[in-house]
Amino acid sequence: MKRFPIPRFDKHENVTKLILPFCRLKPGEIWTDPQGKHRIGCLDAADPSHIVSLMNGQKASLAVHDPPYNLIAFEERDLDSFIEWCGRWIDMTNASLADNSSLYVWLGADQKNGFEPLPDFMLLLRTKTDFKTRSFITMRNQRGYGTQKNWMAVRQELLYYIKGSPKFNVESEYTDIPKILRGYYKEIDGELTENFERSKSENIRAGNVWVDVQQVFYRMEENVNGCYAQKPLKSIDRIVRASSQPGELVIDFFSHAGTTLIACERLERRCNTIDIDPIFCEISIRRLARLRKNGETGWQDSNPFEKELEDLGITGFDDDGEPIYSRTGAATATENSVTPNKSEQLGLFDTE
Repeated sequence: MKRFPIPRFDKHENVTKLILPFCRLKPGEIWTDPQGKHRIGCLDAADPSHIVSLMNGQKASLAVHDPPYNLIAFEERDLDSFIEWCGRWIDMTNASLADNSSLYVWLGADQKNGFEPLPDFMLLLRTKTDFKTRSFITMRNQRGYGTQKNWMAVRQELLYYIKGSPKFNVESEYTDIPKILRGYYKEIDGELTENFERSKSENIRAGNVWVDVQQVFYRMEENVNGCYAQKPLKSIDRIVRASSQPGELVIDFFSHAGTTLIACERLERRCNTIDIDPIFCEISIRRLARLRKNGETGWQDSNPFEKELEDLGITGFDDDGEPIYSRTGAATATENSVTPNKSEQLGLFDTE
């Protein structure tokens, strides 16, 4: 695979404008999986009519959400506006979930600003909803940020709530890390035993501190260039295994790189997912098609729009996110960049 990374869409508006003509969904439209498993919508998570259209009368057993932290469609909002917006998509989530179901929400904590919006979001769910708390999960990053005057920030926060009494598949919690410490002796029927003897597995359980998940970076197959804060597939796999059964419906209102969709496809769940940005909807559809075609979960250090960019004569991007054209690329770019329906050539997909 050639090296052809694409700059982050949230930081480079020119790249967004370049890619938009290749996106098959327009705002308000829904893609339906030809195999009948999944639905992907270019929809607003806080719009009741959009969510009703997405769900089509169905109820989900699991919701996995990774909302943009204090950003709505790349626009920064004040904390009160952000929490008010969260309240609206939480209401839509509640309406979309079955009576016995689970909710997981990834949310950041800004240590420079009172750890917002995490405590405010937790207070929202505690006082304004009937969701019950189950766990506060921490996933450790391999890379972090910070200064010499503070602890390096290496954690991601994941909140786990339930509605009713959903089943939890504890076997999914076991990691691939072997147990290396003996101890915790306990007397059973008059015999002193240690934890290895009492355990059902030779591997340790993840608990609510996940240290065995590799942070996504460009050398990993699952990497999707152009996206930001992409969640590792292993972490979403763990959630889906723990809180849903094969054949059940999972929802994700912030598809972004499409990781929940990919996890559901691999684990034989159905997925209804949306994103307000047509580019991330297109990425999700292409990532699913790529998985089905050759088993690959991402593009590593290439990108989902490599062919279209090459057709425009683009060979890469400079440090400022500006496209680099081949000698013949400028004329080709002028001709092809105004082709709005080029994505129709990419597959047999239906939209509503």
